[in-house]
Amino acid sequence: MKIATYNVNGVNGRLPVLLRWLEETAPDVVCLQELKAPQEKFPEAAIKDAGYSAIWHGQKSWNGVAILSRNAQVEEVRRALPGDPEDTHSRYIEAVINGDFLLGCLYLPNGNPVPGLKFDYKLNWFKRLTAHSKELLSKDFPVILTGDYNVIPTEKDVYKPERWVDDALFRPETRAAFQELVAQGWTDAIRKLYPDEKIYTFWDYFRNAYGRDAGLRIDHFLLSAHFDKRLKAAGVDRHVRGWEKSSDHAPVWIEITGK
Repeated sequence: MKIATYNVNGVNGRLPVLLRWLEETAPDVVCLQELKAPQEKFPEAAIKDAGYSAIWHGQKSWNGVAILSRNAQVEEVRRALPGDPEDTHSRYIEAVINGDFLLGCLYLPNGNPVPGLKFDYKLNWFKRLTAHSKELLSKDFPVILTGDYNVIPTEKDVYKPERWVDDALFRPETRAAFQELVAQGWTDAIRKLYPDEKIYTFWDYFRNAYGRDAGLRIDHFLLSAHFDKRLKAAGVDRHVRGWEKSSDHAPVWIEITGK
């Protein structure tokens, strides 16, 4: 099974790019982030015509997450991260896939500027995610948490790290929170298969970042230990970032075997 994650940066504005990529690569399950569309404006018909069913959690103008499926059975179990009933941001959706594993699709807050309320919100959201992920692991059921984490884990995950020292994506507090999460028993799928390679998933629109390969790795797959022998491949569809009117992120994917 091929599972992908893609921050589309506006599902309606980037719909031709999304549909072209789906047709080209045909992933079985896709997690989308940053839909930037209210619930009723999600392009369900176009997605269905492309051969995919969908569940989604929209929000006007900002955020929004979705899970698309080509053949797999998707049973939604959650569409908000627990821990703060006052948080109305559409940043998390969770489903059981084929009765085999739990898939969490997340869009972690950016957090800029630092310091400030947005950075505080990011760190608090991280704490809620860490608490929830600990609860998920305690159930001894296979789990995949994927999406746009807005975290640059290490210096090898960013072009010229010295330029990012004051950014919320690379702050010591952010990286420490990510490491605390991973230390619960999660595997960073890309780094398991490619421990030392330069791999980016995001290139800014400014200063010809994509052309210069001045990127970041901020879209991640975290896998529970159940997938230690099931993970067979992983990669980034980097070329999609170079398409006209594409998102500033590229799709990231993994391939897993059956139980």
